[in-house]
Amino acid sequence: MKLNKTFGVLLSGVLSIGILAACSSDSGSSSSSSSTTPTNTEPAEGTKVIKIATQSPLSGGSAIIGEAIKLGAQLKLEEEQAKFEELGYTLQLEPYDDQGDPKKGVSNANLIGADEQIYGVIGHYNSGVAIPSSEVYEKYSIAMVSPANTAVEITERGLKTVNRIVGRDDFQGPAGANYAINELGAKKIFVIQDKTAYGTGLADAFIAAAEEAGAEIVGYEGITIGEKDFNGVVNQILNKKPDLVFFGGLYSEGGIIIKQARDKGIDVPFMGGDGMDSSGLVDIAGEAVKNTYITSVAGDSTATESGKKFVEDYKAKFNKNPEGFSVYGYDSMGVFLTGLESAIKANNGELPSKDKVAEAVRAVKDYKGALTDVSFDEKGDNVNAKIFLYKFEEASYPPVQVGEVGQ
Repeated sequence: MKLNKTFGVLLSGVLSIGILAACSSDSGSSSSSSSTTPTNTEPAEGTKVIKIATQSPLSGGSAIIGEAIKLGAQLKLEEEQAKFEELGYTLQLEPYDDQGDPKKGVSNANLIGADEQIYGVIGHYNSGVAIPSSEVYEKYSIAMVSPANTAVEITERGLKTVNRIVGRDDFQGPAGANYAINELGAKKIFVIQDKTAYGTGLADAFIAAAEEAGAEIVGYEGITIGEKDFNGVVNQILNKKPDLVFFGGLYSEGGIIIKQARDKGIDVPFMGGDGMDSSGLVDIAGEAVKNTYITSVAGDSTATESGKKFVEDYKAKFNKNPEGFSVYGYDSMGVFLTGLESAIKANNGELPSKDKVAEAVRAVKDYKGALTDVSFDEKGDNVNAKIFLYKFEEASYPPVQVGEVGQ
């Protein structure tokens, strides 16, 4: 459902706000312990190996989405293997667990850079991990295609290797604020953020747009990732009596905050960003998740025929339902492989240099994915990215789509 013209006008008036924000154990080429992790096959006779890495949290609080990104990428790579074998190349997936930790992401990035056979990275989930890790990819001329990172800083540094297929937080934050005010009638809003690049950036973008539209921010508090008791901030919400609570952070903490707030009788709408777009939010919050709204850079996988086929293939391959970002891992891999194929053909079938592959990926235009259309601008942003708005009407995932905003 498209939002009304008034929403679009208000949104366009705040998109100029600049922010630094983001989306959502030792293991080297380290694959998750999941049985769905691919085993690298022996290269076909006479072919050369090209590896593509994934970097996402395969353990820790964001593992549900990190695994979903990896599996989506894996599915697309396996579908394209035969084509590349005809070109003389064997594709292999190298999954890395960044644990949602910037230090681990950078450590993995250096291992990726040292592997001469790795030409691309699909990742990350957490923008706070992607930002420092991508500096390493740039050093080694390894193309990165992100399925989830929303921090403005991701593509504002002028890096030639960094691209994303999803929208930015200076688009997502205002979309949520304007929906909260114009559709939900919010006038007094309490804002919580998780002190990460993603959570703080999204919350600040939301606040700027909400205040511009006339709402009052009655509280602004930070929480720490990994905590389980949020009664302190919940009590502040009770005292301030807002008519909406916004959370900039991930589902692992968001679900607990919602549940503890509902247990204390706070029944106003909750809203968050794409970091809460996970079945894990329902697992944690249970029935308390009702009347929660989220903005997400991820659309409904069943909205297109190609998306429906992806869902069927994903279920058949992995025996589980896809998450919101599964198809974005799939489409990010598709974008990278499109650039890789173009670079190989431009080099008369010979293995191109990594910087030539990165150039070809940045040059991708009019790519038709299972769900997303991708054309990169000069910064590596997708000009076709959208923001989707959802409501949890029941304690089930996925939530119901209630709005959509194009750039």
